[in-house]
Amino acid sequence: MWQRNQTSLADFILEGLFDDSLVHLFLFSLTIVVFLIAVSGNTLTILLICADARLHTPMYFLLSQLSLMDLMHVSTTIPKMATNYLSGKKTISFVGCATQHFLYLSLGGAECLLLALMSYDRYVAICHPLRYTVLMSRKVGLMMAVMSWLGASINSLIHTTILMHFPFCGSRKIHHFYCEFPAVVKLVCGDITAYEATAYISSILLLLLPIFLVSTSYAFILHSVLQMRSAGGKRNAFATCSSHLIVVSFWFGACIFSYMRPRSQHTPLQNKVGSVFYSVITPTLNPLIYTLRNKDVAKALRRVLGREILTQRQQLPLP
Repeated sequence: MWQRNQTSLADFILEGLFDDSLVHLFLFSLTIVVFLIAVSGNTLTILLICADARLHTPMYFLLSQLSLMDLMHVSTTIPKMATNYLSGKKTISFVGCATQHFLYLSLGGAECLLLALMSYDRYVAICHPLRYTVLMSRKVGLMMAVMSWLGASINSLIHTTILMHFPFCGSRKIHHFYCEFPAVVKLVCGDITAYEATAYISSILLLLLPIFLVSTSYAFILHSVLQMRSAGGKRNAFATCSSHLIVVSFWFGACIFSYMRPRSQHTPLQNKVGSVFYSVITPTLNPLIYTLRNKDVAKALRRVLGREILTQRQQLPLP
């Protein structure tokens, strides 16, 4: 029994994304640049929303939570991948793998729920603008954020605890660059068909329920927009929703590709490509989409930069 426990707690081996070739060195450098852009963009978004009083609304509070999730998501996987690549080591401890699995699953689930709740915020803003401050108060926004974080964390804790209690055998080599669920499940010894079916259903519910809520919200929004007589009102409504709709399409598209296909159709390369998209590319694009397409965030950025330049000029010594 002790020997079995010792074996189960042994280190895992992460295959990683890149080898030592020049092409892969270039791709690794590009990945690090994208990672730095993601960290900078999401940190800047959070700081802007905190610093500018005009952005202290439920919509931008939820956006700050989305940026925090993206920041944590990209920081959960890329630093370990980069450390292993630069050091030449490919190991990750049992506790490190369990922690990474819990964090990425929590953050991914929380983002699914939050994006769905953000669509409700857009629905209220467009379909019930006069009641927005009542239906989307700060308390409601805070409850939405807590529900997203707490619900996803409980789901992730249950799956991580069950998965890590199974015995692992073989080379313990994970054909991935982090401890993603489908890659870790392949190392489990014995028949876990029932658990895999349960996890598959859980993944579908965690994806389909938010997608249903998003679709329902935008169906009402579209109906309301089509009834508007003002062309300017229609443009403003579409401009308000376009950023969120683009982010939703990227995120859920990548998640569906990674988690809603049967296990028999999964290949290591496909898993890696899907994971890179939703764990690296999407967190990088989200702040760019919201900053470039959202006038309020862009204005806040200009105000902050303007104040910084003015402060620097005032500190310069007079000639």
